[in-house]
Amino acid sequence: MATPQEWAAKGRILRTTRWDEPVMHTPTRPVTDFGPELHQLVADMFATMIAADGVGLAGPQVDADLAVFTFCCPDGNDRIRHGVVCNPMVTLPEGRDRHLDATEEGCLSWPGSYQPLARPDKAVCEGVDENGNPVRIEATGLLARCVQHETDHLNGTVFGDRLSKRSRKLLDEQKQAHAHLYPDDWPITPKG
Repeated sequence: MATPQEWAAKGRILRTTRWDEPVMHTPTRPVTDFGPELHQLVADMFATMIAADGVGLAGPQVDADLAVFTFCCPDGNDRIRHGVVCNPMVTLPEGRDRHLDATEEGCLSWPGSYQPLARPDKAVCEGVDENGNPVRIEATGLLARCVQHETDHLNGTVFGDRLSKRSRKLLDEQKQAHAHLYPDDWPITPKG
């Protein structure tokens, strides 16, 4: 698998869509064509994710209604993992195996704002890569949060939808307070 930087070198930086745009609240279409168009989208997504200093990016965040996400993220052992997942399915632990981590979460599509959100500290994400080959990620730590967050995007859910009304209000206030730093076409135009 190519590194994120190798992918990004073939891509162009795209504008990140914001939560108030329809594509962010609509479930995506499954990826069925694993050809050059998908590979270019993946390259563009890596370029955009790197330019925005993100750890994950889903198709809707670059205005693509396809079930694909890219990631370059540390796991629970601080080991950087990277890849592409198309058509992901996430399985979360249940019962005694389920431990919640209420860490702050942010989103490249609602830049400059963070709120704590409890999510399971482990997740298994299965799907296929950009070539249609099976992928299975046993995720811990931030990577577990990442695969849950990105898969939510593909199902039309933003993490703000999972917050209490009070936390969502604080998140929106933070976004407004930092809006002047993020041009409409960010990260094409860098943060101010």
